[in-house]
Amino acid sequence: MSEAIKVLHSYWAYLVLLILILATFNAIIKTLSKSPYGAKDFRISLFTLIVSHIQLLIGIVLYFVSPYFSAFSEQGMGEVMKNSGLRLYLIEHPLIMIISIVLITMGYSKHKKKLSSTKKFRMIAIFYALALILMLSRIPWNAWF
Repeated sequence: MSEAIKVLHSYWAYLVLLILILATFNAIIKTLSKSPYGAKDFRISLFTLIVSHIQLLIGIVLYFVSPYFSAFSEQGMGEVMKNSGLRLYLIEHPLIMIISIVLITMGYSKHKKKLSSTKKFRMIAIFYALALILMLSRIPWNAWF
């Protein structure tokens, strides 16, 4: 079961990254060009929010069924923090991804309160770009491909 969830988590991550990149660049380009905020832009932002939250739920399930999780009880927190691989999978990756999804959620929520198109796009561009940078920094690249 753990392996199936891991595969789902890995492939869903491609979708999350693709949509997040699309939403971020869409917001940046339309902020700079001062384009009007339309239904398509709303859908892109909303879809990014939805797929990232689904990825979070899959990741939470994977975290607790993963064989890595038993390292806390078997080795203790001190040994987990000394081992860079365990630290990445058990501490850094989950924490940074949760922060990224919080940023996506904040950007989406804040953009809805803005009245002008430029301010809407700016909110999405800032928060989604920060989330994208954080996500890219903590993806376990060597295990992903």
